[in-house]
Amino acid sequence: MTGMNFILRVLATGLALWLCDLIFDSVEIFPTDDVLGYILSLAGVAVVFSLVSMVVKPIVTILSIPLLILTLGLFYLLINAFMLWLTTWLTSQDWLGDWGMTIDGGFWWYLWVALILAVLQALVGLVVPNGDRD
Repeated sequence: MTGMNFILRVLATGLALWLCDLIFDSVEIFPTDDVLGYILSLAGVAVVFSLVSMVVKPIVTILSIPLLILTLGLFYLLINAFMLWLTTWLTSQDWLGDWGMTIDGGFWWYLWVALILAVLQALVGLVVPNGDRD
């Protein structure tokens, strides 16, 4: 993955996360008091989510191949929800400062947000060029 492709994917993820923040009341990207802080926090969460998806997600996917086959791919939604939970956990640590993302409401909200986030990333990904299609 080239550097420009990574930046475009982070922008697409940031746009999808922003839309999820607008759609769901349980999703909060903070700080919300100033616009610049919100944009920087959104960019930071998008970078963390992209890095988690690049590093952790392939490992979890390979380890869960039997479950993916057994559920005909539906387990992939749980993997996406876990990546989202990991991102919220990483970005809401106290030692990182006052920025990050939270999802209130438990497991089912993570599933809903992961589903909507996957759909929005796919839609935004249609516009963003993929480095594999060169």
